[in-house]
Amino acid sequence: MHDLLDGLMGERMELDDYYADFEKNFWGITDLGFWKLERQQVFKEPDYDSWLAFAKGDWDEALRILEAGRADMENYHRRVEEHGFIAARVRVVEEPISSYLQWELHALRVRDQCGGSVRIVGPEQITRFEENGPLPEIYTLGSKVMYQAIYNDECVLESAVKYVDSTLIKRCQRFIQHLYEVGEPLKQYFPRRVALLPPPGPQ
Repeated sequence: MHDLLDGLMGERMELDDYYADFEKNFWGITDLGFWKLERQQVFKEPDYDSWLAFAKGDWDEALRILEAGRADMENYHRRVEEHGFIAARVRVVEEPISSYLQWELHALRVRDQCGGSVRIVGPEQITRFEENGPLPEIYTLGSKVMYQAIYNDECVLESAVKYVDSTLIKRCQRFIQHLYEVGEPLKQYFPRRVALLPPPGPQ
C-alpha cells in the first residue's frame, strides 16, 4: 500500500455492500466534490457490454455502445450539477498506450464531453510519489468518505476499502486535485495521442 494512505487501514467491503454504500455517499456529497485517481494501465470489465465487445475484437460495436450511452451519461452529470458538486478524475497514461487504455480513453472522452471532467498525467508527473510502489486507485466523496478499488490477479474489481478519516481524505483529495491542475485536459490529449491509433485486436 502506498504511503499516500499513511498506513491507515480502512473497512474492506464486498462488492454488493460497496455499490450500495457508494451510491448513498456519492449523492450525499456536500463539500469538495468527487475526485478520482486511476493509475493501473489494464483492467477487465466483464459487466460492461462495450468492454466485452472490445475484448472480442469488435471495435466498432464497442464504440457504438459507448455512443449509445451518451444520453444517460449526460443525464447523470446533469444530476451531479444539480446537486452542486464537481465530479473530476485524473487518468495516468503510460505510452505506448495499452489496448485496454485505448478503449477506456474513448469511454472517458464521452464522459468528459458530458460534464465529467478528465485530465491526463504521465509517469513523469508521478514518479516521485511512487518510490514505495504504484499509487493506489482511490476516489474521494466530499471530506467524509474515500474508497480504494481492489482488483484481483485477473485485473477485475474484487472489493473496495472504505476510509472515513477526514484528515486522510482531505490530504488525498488535495493530492488528486493537484495532479488534475497540472494534467492535460483529455479533449486536448485525445486528438493528439488516441484518435489516430489503429483499432485494437481481440484481447
